[in-house]
Amino acid sequence: MFFFCYMKDLFFFYARRSMGFVAMPFVGWLYSTPMLMRNALLVLVLAMAAHSQWLNEAKSGVPRTRDGKPDLAARTPRANGKPDFTGLWQPDIAKPGEIDRLIPGLSAFTVPGDDPTTFSRYFFDVLADARAGEIKLAPEAEKILQANLALGDTNGPRCLPASLPMADMFPSPKRIVHTRDLIVVLYEGDLPRQIHMDGRRLPKDPQPAWAGYSVAKWEGDTLVVDTVGFNERAPLDGMGHPRSGALRMVEKMRRPDYGHMDVEVTMEDAAYYSKPIVFRYRQTLVPDDDLLEWVCTENEKDGVHMRVN
Repeated sequence: MFFFCYMKDLFFFYARRSMGFVAMPFVGWLYSTPMLMRNALLVLVLAMAAHSQWLNEAKSGVPRTRDGKPDLAARTPRANGKPDFTGLWQPDIAKPGEIDRLIPGLSAFTVPGDDPTTFSRYFFDVLADARAGEIKLAPEAEKILQANLALGDTNGPRCLPASLPMADMFPSPKRIVHTRDLIVVLYEGDLPRQIHMDGRRLPKDPQPAWAGYSVAKWEGDTLVVDTVGFNERAPLDGMGHPRSGALRMVEKMRRPDYGHMDVEVTMEDAAYYSKPIVFRYRQTLVPDDDLLEWVCTENEKDGVHMRVN
């Protein structure tokens, strides 16, 4: 299944494939060449318009190398004796060939301004690191997964929030604002997130929410974020793996130097999965960039091109 969705100044190409298939099956629809040409032209126009935004704007207070570039290997900034996660962060791109091995043939659909083979593998599949059959889905979860695959729209034309953890896997910047008692995460085109650090406990019977309810504590220089209270309306990834209301997600965040953040994610959802899902990824600071507006429903054109098998 394929669908296009506009984010920032790129057309992000989301790919999904059925469990057990080696190659990605065509589903009888793709945009025509003229449409792709119009998309490519729009990308170029948007790229030219981007100069009016605060992009490539040298941010003050950033350590820099002799050539003026941000020194990402500089010392970790600290506040109140702990690492400060404030900044604009973006997940690292996939290694060459990595996504083609996960989704054979995807590179054939690269267009100017949109290379889906650079997306994090966990955007496509949170089980990418698990051995075949290592993590089993409950019958209800398998049924929902197959329904998502048949729907042909994980969250695209319906314009619902991507939510967690998929929102963190998008190849677009997110801004973290870190204060002593609260971390706020701002995404391009997705719901903001709050992480409370004031000592409160997780709610016992929370109203289900897209981003859940998060609290955090320090273990040395590692920030441990605990999140519960998710609704069941968002998938975990582009493939459509579901989440239940029992999902509990723990993230361990480290900032080893100025320009990098290492994150370990553990998701426990005993209602749907036979064992915890664990993966690790790295984010890189993009200090001279900025968030851009994106509204999913504006000029939405994808739905009419899609059909259900």
